[in-house]
Amino acid sequence: MTELTGLFVEKPLNNVVAVAGADITFIARVDSTTLTRKPTMKWLKGKWLDLGSKAGKHMQFKETYDRNTKVCVCLFDLILFYAGGYRCEVTAKDKCDSSVFEKICLILLTLNSFHTHRDAGEDDGDLDFSALLKAAKKKKRPEEPEIDVWELLKNAHPSEYEKIAFQYGITDLRGMLKRLKKMKAVPIKHTEAFLKKLDSCYSVHKGKKIVLTCEVVDPNVQVKWLKNGQEIKPSAKYVMEANGNIRTLTINKTTLADDAAYECVVGEDKCFTEVFVKEPPITITKLMDDYHVVVGERVEFEIEVSEEGAHVMWSDVELHKDKDSKFRFKKDGKKHTLIIQEATLDDIGMYHAWTNGGHTKGELEVEEKELEVLQDIADLTVRATDQAVFKCEVSDDKVTGKWFKDGAEVLPSSRHKMTHIGRFHRLVIDDVKPEDAGDYTFVPDGYALSLSAKLNFLEIKIDYVPRQDPPKIHLDTTGNMVSQNTIIVVAGNKLRLDVEISGEPAPTVWFKNRDVPELPSHNKFDVCQPITDTEGRVRVESRKDLSCFVIEGAERDDEGNYTIIVTNPAGEDKAVLFVKIVDVPDAPEDVRCTSVGEDSAAILWNPPKFDGGAPVKGYLMERKKKGSSRWTKLNFDVYESTTYEAKRMIEGVLYEMRVFAVNSIGLSPPSLTSKPFMPIAPTSEPMRLTVHDVTDNSCSLKWLIPEKIGAGGLDGYIIEYCKGGGTEWVVANKEICERQGFVVRGLPVGEKINFRVVAVNMAGRSPPATLQQPVTIQHPKIRLPRELRTKYIRKVGDKVNLTIPFQGKPRPVATWFKDGQPVDTKLVSVRNSNVDTILFIRAAEREHSGTYELLLQIENLEDRATIEIRIVDKPGPPLNVRVTDVWGFNAALEWEPPKDDGNCEITGYTIQKADQKTKEWFTVYEHNRRSNCTASDLIMGNEYMFRVYSENFCGLSEEPRLQCKRNPYKEKDMSCMPKFTQPLIDRSVLAGYSTAISCAVKGFPKPKIVWMKNRRIIGEDPKFLMQNNQGVLTLNIRKPSTFDGGKYSCMAVNELGQDEVECKLDVRGKDSGEESKGGRRVGREE
Repeated sequence: MTELTGLFVEKPLNNVVAVAGADITFIARVDSTTLTRKPTMKWLKGKWLDLGSKAGKHMQFKETYDRNTKVCVCLFDLILFYAGGYRCEVTAKDKCDSSVFEKICLILLTLNSFHTHRDAGEDDGDLDFSALLKAAKKKKRPEEPEIDVWELLKNAHPSEYEKIAFQYGITDLRGMLKRLKKMKAVPIKHTEAFLKKLDSCYSVHKGKKIVLTCEVVDPNVQVKWLKNGQEIKPSAKYVMEANGNIRTLTINKTTLADDAAYECVVGEDKCFTEVFVKEPPITITKLMDDYHVVVGERVEFEIEVSEEGAHVMWSDVELHKDKDSKFRFKKDGKKHTLIIQEATLDDIGMYHAWTNGGHTKGELEVEEKELEVLQDIADLTVRATDQAVFKCEVSDDKVTGKWFKDGAEVLPSSRHKMTHIGRFHRLVIDDVKPEDAGDYTFVPDGYALSLSAKLNFLEIKIDYVPRQDPPKIHLDTTGNMVSQNTIIVVAGNKLRLDVEISGEPAPTVWFKNRDVPELPSHNKFDVCQPITDTEGRVRVESRKDLSCFVIEGAERDDEGNYTIIVTNPAGEDKAVLFVKIVDVPDAPEDVRCTSVGEDSAAILWNPPKFDGGAPVKGYLMERKKKGSSRWTKLNFDVYESTTYEAKRMIEGVLYEMRVFAVNSIGLSPPSLTSKPFMPIAPTSEPMRLTVHDVTDNSCSLKWLIPEKIGAGGLDGYIIEYCKGGGTEWVVANKEICERQGFVVRGLPVGEKINFRVVAVNMAGRSPPATLQQPVTIQHPKIRLPRELRTKYIRKVGDKVNLTIPFQGKPRPVATWFKDGQPVDTKLVSVRNSNVDTILFIRAAEREHSGTYELLLQIENLEDRATIEIRIVDKPGPPLNVRVTDVWGFNAALEWEPPKDDGNCEITGYTIQKADQKTKEWFTVYEHNRRSNCTASDLIMGNEYMFRVYSENFCGLSEEPRLQCKRNPYKEKDMSCMPKFTQPLIDRSVLAGYSTAISCAVKGFPKPKIVWMKNRRIIGEDPKFLMQNNQGVLTLNIRKPSTFDGGKYSCMAVNELGQDEVECKLDVRGKDSGEESKGGRRVGREE
């Protein structure tokens, strides 16, 4: 927390008393010499009401700013009686200040009658315009002697304050009471709730934490915190704490939104404060570069600042105000750019950029464009009525120009035509006349340059030749001749060879060129081809006794042997000339940095492919920082070697190099810029090299970056391996690995492999990081559980969950097949992990049966496992069950096996019989393996039914029925009422031991049996089990207690009547039983 910075030079007056209706002006002066820009000033009434929106007839604001003294003056004119508390607030980017003052208005009016005025209310920032309207309507009476109202109020009783205020027209009762308190110098009392209030204001930097602290009287009281009148809820940002009498509000990671007024409320008492959030200074992270351009080029001064949306001021503030300025300003996130579309000479100078926390500058140098002449105008000699064409070529295709003849401009006409196509400018003169002869000049617009040539008019005269002389060539071996018959021409220059010829009649001249072994086969001119063109770059101009061979802008392909042949009827003569074209050498090639040191670098390059026809004398080197446009020369004397050690460099800064070759003609073009390099030493070794994963033919390695990297950074890593015990290291990665991890593939299976990792940067390789022990490569393997190696059988509806563990890294690809086809994921669920695979069937069906195969693959290696799954169900019923024979008390049965065996073997058959009368089934045979049997112990004369179940692993099949009739006989009426043939017997049992009571009953139809205890029917109590076996009735009582004792009765009921028997069950406790046994034992001992 910091105090507010004092910015006010002059604060508004406080406690100003003014007469209602009069004007008053408040003046505030602010010193902004320490600020980056003019501050913002606000006038407020009360605590929050901004008066800027209330400006008008009754409130006027005026603000001036002196640029020399940087003092801001703000005037506030207040009219009529707007009494209350006011505040002037000054804010800047990282500073703020405020001043509070009050105005008290008195209305000195004589009233005709007594009027009751409404209280002005709380000073909450609202303006009372109703009082203004009422006062405007009243008429003023003649002035009366002034009465000192404050002396009157000071001596009056507080109960008289309101009456005096009404009498003298004081509407602001609250302001009046405040002034009286100050006049009476009443000592300030502490509030009942707070021992120590919040500070008047707090200041904090954006993003930092601030703590608001106050002290309350009651340590158990609950407080509320408000922000701009809204209650603050506890959160990670707002932390409220209570420690004894201390109450704190902590605001974490403050933002501009936290710049507000805060209150701490205890009941009806409050304390206030204001928090001002300062923004951190904006720094410039990327400085401005210098520019060196030519006229008309685009210039972009670019900088980067630390935060987005920051304010940047360029060079002069006036740049922002000129709407028609050619300067453009661009913002893109943190990037700020000053753009000059087309630079002129007036733009030369230093450009500045400011933020509130930084400054940078860059210099702009502008040069005039240099126009290069690629092809000069050639002199022409033409005959009458021929066409003359002057042609030139310049480097800029946008340059225009004018043609002049003997200083006068040539205007277009029917015979004079001027064209401009690309870089070529032509003047065509049709039907040449003698008056067209003269000097012609082409002047490019905007350049102090002119190209001139002469037009000669040739008159043809026929003379009589009385005699004939053989032709003779007279060569001048001086001038360009370096040796006999050899001419050296600098590339780009013009060659004009004048050859004197004698002979009568005038000989015919041919220039031919011959191929030279040293020249490339793609020479521009064919071997021994005559040169007869009188126009163009290579041409022949003939005059009397003189022949001129001209090459405009000599090129390398023009080099070679040229033959001059002159003939006439009297003979022939020849001369051979060798034209050698010399030029500046080509640029050196493949400039590269081979090694770097802490402040030096070794540079190597290849000589130029073509030395320009003259030996290369040496080289000149230049370097610059990457991103800069300024090249610095490293040597001023020619350096002969192709290696150079650049010194006095800054460690950690990226540099680029270029090289020039020098021969006797001049300086070559610069070479291609080398790759950026940085003077720095190699890094330390990578740290914590570990094996992350191992597969059948690969190994995954991980490591951490080197502990010491340096300013040059880190280009990447090289991973190498060798077999255990070997010394030959093999590089695993073709390209430098930039991550801290790599998978080495193609490793031999079963071998022990050593690995090492080397960090690489511009300075070279670091020391290697190695593993302590070698790594062994293994095959993928399926670990099939023992229970799955045989047939796996489950019933229909059961859940199938097979978990098959395996080994292999990286994660093997597990694929399931059923009967040779991939499994249907709609019927079977498969889940794979790094260590196992799960085959899951929620509810098995018959169609899930089959042979399942698991395929485990890691690239080219694989492992397989086969599992046979059989899902079984209950078999179908036997077929064609029949009685084949009946004799005596026996019946022979036969049947056929079921059509559906339930997908497993039939283990046997179960045969049951039932009397047609009782319809109770009894088992005759179980697990009968054959498909026939004999049922014995039948009662003659009864009719029987038989049923046969087929049985397998899942159980019994459904039941078929068969009836078998004995010989007919007369049935006896067996109907009788129920009668117990064996009664219930009283019993005495020991508690905790299960017991049973039994009786026998007969009756037809079969009676219904009801068991009762103490005349209450025994229901479905699980403690009691009631059985009826062929009329023998049994009631089983499970572990009876003493409460189970009593009278038990059994009632049999049918449609003919009922019968009942009864017994008494006595249940003895365990203790009594032991005592009785003990008594008997003692008696025996006696």
